[in-house]
Amino acid sequence: MESTVTIPDVMDSPARAHPRGLYVCFFTEMWERFSFYGLKALLIFYLTEHFLFSDTQATNIFGNYFALVYALPIVGGVVADKYLGSKRAVTLGAILLCLGHFGMAFEGTPAYINAAGVKVESTGLTAFYLSLSLIIVGVGLLKPNISSIVGKLYEVNDPRKDAGFTIFYMGINLGAALAALLCGYVGQTYGWPYGFGLAGLGMLLGLLVFLSGQSWLQGYAEAPDSGALKLRVWVCFTREQLIYLGCLVMVGLVSLIIEDHALVGGLLGLTFIGIGLWLLWYCLAEVSQSVKQKLYAAVSLTLMSTVFFLCFLQSGSSMNLFADRITDRLVFGVEIPAPMLQSLNSIFIILLAPLFAKTWQWLIARGRAPSTPMKFSLGLLQVGLGFAALVAGLHFANGNQQVALGWLVLAYLLHTSGELCISPIGLSMITKLSPPRLVGLMMGLWFLGSAIAEYIAALLAGNAAANAAPAEVAAVGAPLSQHQIFISLYLDIMWIAFAGAALTLALTPLLKRWMRDID
Repeated sequence: MESTVTIPDVMDSPARAHPRGLYVCFFTEMWERFSFYGLKALLIFYLTEHFLFSDTQATNIFGNYFALVYALPIVGGVVADKYLGSKRAVTLGAILLCLGHFGMAFEGTPAYINAAGVKVESTGLTAFYLSLSLIIVGVGLLKPNISSIVGKLYEVNDPRKDAGFTIFYMGINLGAALAALLCGYVGQTYGWPYGFGLAGLGMLLGLLVFLSGQSWLQGYAEAPDSGALKLRVWVCFTREQLIYLGCLVMVGLVSLIIEDHALVGGLLGLTFIGIGLWLLWYCLAEVSQSVKQKLYAAVSLTLMSTVFFLCFLQSGSSMNLFADRITDRLVFGVEIPAPMLQSLNSIFIILLAPLFAKTWQWLIARGRAPSTPMKFSLGLLQVGLGFAALVAGLHFANGNQQVALGWLVLAYLLHTSGELCISPIGLSMITKLSPPRLVGLMMGLWFLGSAIAEYIAALLAGNAAANAAPAEVAAVGAPLSQHQIFISLYLDIMWIAFAGAALTLALTPLLKRWMRDID
């Protein structure tokens, strides 16, 4: 789901070359996403097959991991902007990511059920939680800051800027697609350590590219005040050293809470409420009606994006299990490993992004472009139709039969087209509707909404697994039980998406008034 920027037309840029630093950022982020999505493709299977977690436990841990991954960039962006600068933040994040991914390669002994029928935990469980925590904090430091470097490489009105971001955006999705194909295949064919190790190797390559290309970043990644970082501020520690120690402490704290779904949800909820109360105070104090109404529109659309992503983010958890357990993955006599199907979203983004860009431009030229709220409604409708396709596939499978692969491919296609109507459009909307002093906060709220969406997505998947069939039936993977679980879950999500689309459509006239001169 890596739609991170508005998608322009690459061909609109002038012939003169882009800054060389763009390609440093391109390959750094490509390899970081390779490592990240390599883990995503394998994680749910690692939890259920190696650690023998139930579907409910596995989806909860999966949800906690991704929720924290989306929440921590708020902290990483602030740390870089105020103290470290992008170079130090990205380098530290990449080092933590390498340690985390290579730590995942230590699997220990698999969990097993002993003669007394009691589960014996894997010896690698502690290392697993620590490794996930290193990755979470690493992503929090790297992800927001590599993108900010790209923006700084261009002047504000440089006509190459949009095209440069498009090139960067394609690198993100290229890394994600390659990860699912390569790490997914290697992990399931040769063993977990090889798949996770390959993801770690990708991040190591990204770190080497970033460090070797510093001269091409034109100094934009440096700290705002390097001298202040060297000052001793506590005992014998400099400010820079204390920040690094603080990041390690954060790794430890994350490792303690990552398996506690209720605690993670509580922290996300309190953070969301805190930001919401601050925004309410700001709006009450703000004298400009225009500013207030634009913030109302931005918050409303952020809530709608949360509804979209709680549906969309089933891809790494329940849809991965769907592909593995009840999808016919035979193509010309060769069975495709389920994790490799995670590449479909990124592949479709690479194929469809230019088409969407051309379509929006064509509609704008004719005065027929849908408004931002209307695009959100279309996105929610399409993600709902994607789950309707999965439900249809389950019904055509008639009980014990496997679902045809085409239904899953169709669902990913619809989900991706929906994403292209919401994610890049939404980020652009945030920058347009927010006052300059609140852009960072509102962007943080947007990603926090994605974090909460991931948490709720895991909750939905876990509840379906727990309630749709008795535990002893689900544990042995009876085909009929699995069909019932997925039909129940995907029908619920389909109706949530359709309700969100209808509500957004109904609110569109009001939201357009609040947005005023913003399309």
